[in-house]
Amino acid sequence: MANTSETGHAKNAAKFDELTSFATGYGRHYNPSKASIQLSALQTLSTNAKNVVSAVSIAEPTYKNAVAARETAFAPLSKLITRVMNALKATDTTEAVDNSAKTLVRKIQGARATPKKTEEEKKALADEGKEVVEISASQMSYDSRLDNFDKLIKLLISITLYAPNEADLKVVALTTLCDDLKAKNSAVVNAATILSNARIARNEILYKPETGLVDTALAVKTYIKSLYGATSPQYKQVSKLEFRAVKV
Repeated sequence: MANTSETGHAKNAAKFDELTSFATGYGRHYNPSKASIQLSALQTLSTNAKNVVSAVSIAEPTYKNAVAARETAFAPLSKLITRVMNALKATDTTEAVDNSAKTLVRKIQGARATPKKTEEEKKALADEGKEVVEISASQMSYDSRLDNFDKLIKLLISITLYAPNEADLKVVALTTLCDDLKAKNSAVVNAATILSNARIARNEILYKPETGLVDTALAVKTYIKSLYGATSPQYKQVSKLEFRAVKV
């Protein structure tokens, strides 16, 4: 179901199409001197408005689908990385190597290096005059997780002792997974860009001051009012058409 804002944009475009139809129906009587509200200009604007609204309607589900696909693909990552870490611990690697891996695992999973202080601990430190500054240790953005996953794989490649028998824990499988996650993340970024640009184009066509659909529609209604009069059936036709700038 379309959200309220998107429905509002579509309604503006539909009502403008209706307004253009009324103006066309007035025949030779509709003859404004202002170029932007002449019939040819209205018809062009109406077509452009429908196109930009449609472009957003197409771009939105593409973006949402890309986001959903990325979330689904990333969902099992934390558990998989825990298994990788356990597989590494099961070898004869040094503590230094394990600690390097743990640091990357922690960043991939968004865990803290040290436990977060309780409110009681913060108060006790404050009473001692010590400033409590806790920086969020979570690095759960998709770009960050991918970067740390890539670093973990490179670390594993350098560890000859890491040779699990489980297919999904092997370096080749992890590399394939990382590439797939990168592709899905890029798909979201690209879809977001297309959607953002489509919205910019739509807002330009519909809501730009003076030349946009809403201001143009108001100018058309004012002209028809001056042409036929405020109580005329022609003005009553168009006065009921409301155009509103929709906040996005």
